[in-house]
Amino acid sequence: MTSSRMSLPAWQALKQQQGALAGTHLRRLLEEDPARFQRFSLGWGGILLDYSKQLVTGETMRLLAALARGCEIEAWVRRMFSAERINTTENRAALHVALRASAPVAFEGTDVTREAAAVLAEMRHFVNAVRAGRTRGATGRAITDVVNIGIGGSDLGPRLACEALKPYAKALPRLHFVSNVDGAAISSVLDEVPPATTLFVIASKTFTTAETLANARTAKAWLEKKLRGKAAAARHLAAVTAEPARAVEFGVPRERVFRVWDWVGGRYSLWSAVGLPVALAVGMERFDELRAGARAMDQHFARTPLERNLPVVLGLLGIWNVNFLGAATRAVLPYDERLRRLPAYLQQLEMESCGKRVTRDGATVDYATAPVTWGSAGTDGQHAYFQLLHQGSATVPADFIACCRPHHRLRRHHDALLASFFAQSEALARGMTAEEAAADMRAQGLRDEEIRRLLPHRVFDGNRPTTSILLDELNPRTLGALIALYEHKVFVESVIWNVNAFDQWGVELGKSLAGRILPELEADAPVSGHDASTSGLIHHFKTRRKRR
Repeated sequence: MTSSRMSLPAWQALKQQQGALAGTHLRRLLEEDPARFQRFSLGWGGILLDYSKQLVTGETMRLLAALARGCEIEAWVRRMFSAERINTTENRAALHVALRASAPVAFEGTDVTREAAAVLAEMRHFVNAVRAGRTRGATGRAITDVVNIGIGGSDLGPRLACEALKPYAKALPRLHFVSNVDGAAISSVLDEVPPATTLFVIASKTFTTAETLANARTAKAWLEKKLRGKAAAARHLAAVTAEPARAVEFGVPRERVFRVWDWVGGRYSLWSAVGLPVALAVGMERFDELRAGARAMDQHFARTPLERNLPVVLGLLGIWNVNFLGAATRAVLPYDERLRRLPAYLQQLEMESCGKRVTRDGATVDYATAPVTWGSAGTDGQHAYFQLLHQGSATVPADFIACCRPHHRLRRHHDALLASFFAQSEALARGMTAEEAAADMRAQGLRDEEIRRLLPHRVFDGNRPTTSILLDELNPRTLGALIALYEHKVFVESVIWNVNAFDQWGVELGKSLAGRILPELEADAPVSGHDASTSGLIHHFKTRRKRR
């Protein structure tokens, strides 16, 4: 068994560093060092990463880099890029980087980049035909709407990218997404799209995902009814899967089945044929630019010294906040409407990857791993939960993300947006002292008695750590780089926590139990074999659903 990370000299030194900084306030760090922004920010490829409002010093960062080296981060990066089977519990490689690589990547004697290129060529032919109106449905009309049916990584990444890159999309085809097995989700989309001109893309690596297949069967039955026959319905289906035979058996034409591989994890699969909806929305050239941005970040991650490596620094800050400052949650706050789905995407990427309680070799960890990731579009959040960020009893580190140049021409709107972006991180760092709060109320004309009464409510402790990420603009290349930045940040954290970032056994348990319960809901016989609570809930449901 591997010894605990807590026994490493750098970890122990960081514990001492935590104690040394216990009485240090971000306000003082910012005021005493006029060059702090220059010393604690990194610029690369149209992305600025500013961590000067994190509760760190130069010594903190030196020790964090030493911890990363003590955990052999550089060797692990080489192992991932060289196609070793680092997903040990499933005996698989983690080769999402090969999907966007420009040089050959050999996996057990096969150049997987050639396989990826072949699928991309198939995608290019199909995408160009759909977007040009050459691909037609059963009635001879061109495709106007595309519905992506998937869940998890087959939904979150494409949905994020389609939303973020909407300024680059044509009016047609219109993109729709269905992930939830709740019938309300598929029903609302079917009520909206025309059957004669709608294409359904069924995305499931195994082509056994229960939620996806339930929605796909409903969509197929709807097509067969509306278009009068299985052959007609088939002309409106495509699939993305590692099991082509299952897709063909389902009724998808073989030439419209696009392959993925078991060495690509779902939450890392946007760069594969899982990104087909993105390519249909913005075109293959833009999809290639998305991949190119990720590839550039891959090269930066693989080649840049730790101290100036954006994913490494971002990951080390996560380790510092979780394991040494005790943060249990982390907020992601995009100040860009097009990135409003980024927090949901990162929830899966981060919590499914690092939400583990055992190390790679099966030992129980004795330190915290992934924090809860949450958030929403920034200005909306200001009027919802920012009260907790500023004055709550728990400190919540946050990533603030914005773009310098918007796609719209409403400059005053963008200036107002960025004013909030800058003000919120400043307020979280500096806070407001009792003296400042009293002076502010006095300037408003409040009497001393009223000031004394309100003062406890108007004080802000500050010292709340944030990272600011500024993109020059949100385009396919910078979006690809941003997503890859977080992919590699999560890998850095997984190496230091010594967990496997590429499996998700916790997801599988719930799936297997649901598969057992579903037949019980469909049968009239009493349920058995569950705990009293679950049996009681099932009985209550089966009784009440019969009543109007």
